[in-house]
Amino acid sequence: MLAAVAALVGAQTADGTAVSARALALHSSALVFDGHIHAVDREFYHGGDIGQRKPDGQFDLPRAREGGLGALFFSIFVTEDYYPARLETRQALRMLDTAIEQIERNRGSIEIARNASEIERIHAAGKIAAVLDIEGSFDLDGDPAVIRQMYRLGMRSVQLSAHNWTSNYADSCCSVPQWHGLNERGLAVIREMNRLGMVINISHASDEAISAALDVSTAPLIATHHGLRAVNDIPRNMPDALLKRLASKGGVFGFQLGNEFHNRKAFDWAVAHAGKAFWDNSAASRKDAPVTLSELDQIVGPQFPMVPAAIPQEIRLTADGWVEVVDRAITLVGEDHVSLGSDFDGGPPLPRGMRDIRDLPMLTDAMLRRGYSEVRIRKFLGGNLLRVFREITEKPR
Repeated sequence: MLAAVAALVGAQTADGTAVSARALALHSSALVFDGHIHAVDREFYHGGDIGQRKPDGQFDLPRAREGGLGALFFSIFVTEDYYPARLETRQALRMLDTAIEQIERNRGSIEIARNASEIERIHAAGKIAAVLDIEGSFDLDGDPAVIRQMYRLGMRSVQLSAHNWTSNYADSCCSVPQWHGLNERGLAVIREMNRLGMVINISHASDEAISAALDVSTAPLIATHHGLRAVNDIPRNMPDALLKRLASKGGVFGFQLGNEFHNRKAFDWAVAHAGKAFWDNSAASRKDAPVTLSELDQIVGPQFPMVPAAIPQEIRLTADGWVEVVDRAITLVGEDHVSLGSDFDGGPPLPRGMRDIRDLPMLTDAMLRRGYSEVRIRKFLGGNLLRVFREITEKPR
């Protein structure tokens, strides 16, 4: 363990503030399982290798190891730009192909995990376990045949709604609702994912869609990267009543790291400077939208790696302020239902002083300062997510 701690030390002084030795030791010995990382967007659009250190962005494998990462939901992001021409399934397959190729290229340090036992085996071998996950639409119609094929390719987590776009079966948080949650096809999607043993990721779904999924699902649900509406009243965040229902059915709530989720002052600053909220996808539905894959790739590619809003440091939450938001959820539903879902390289303006994934131990240190027990911290860093992932992927079928 001492060697692992030593590997972390050099990466934990983003603003000149050292992380405590106790936090480094705890962080190094825990399973750090991040529920949402944009791990391959850059490589899909621009080439390169996730195994090579980058001078920008928030994620690559060398920095992930410095941050103590043990497992992640390796998320591929199918943006709304591909939806109007109904190219979303093709784009999902293209990105999935890149994800699998990148992981295989770096097989000495990362490996695909299809269930919790494989995560444990991979982690014990000193490698990072990657759970393949889709953010955005894999198919706007929710065709069970497409879901089954994605499962055969190793996919184990699918977002319920089509990112911030209402699909043909599920309403999104941030678009005009069509179904009052889920229609009959949406209910069929839930049942099929339950049968297969796939994670139903409710981040980006509407309140009504989340409620309907909680009604019908026989397995726990996971909000992989979310925030609390009681802290920042935006549709992308979850109200307390739904959080309680999520927990009551055994689910886990993953906290995104961005200030725009947990800090109203930072959100208002970002909207004022961008002229729109971060979920605005109106440009993708314009009448003159391009229709070929190559045209779309040229338009979408420049946004990666996503550059977070340049929110002034004095406005941003500190790591301690971020943990205070987590603490509110723990007070509400208990320590068994919270987890990490950073959204690295998905555009989160990080807590004050955090550079990128290297600085994850700053959160562990802040939790220790908050008075959290080591047991609670281990649950948050990965234990809770692993437990629910096991229940979903290893149940008898």
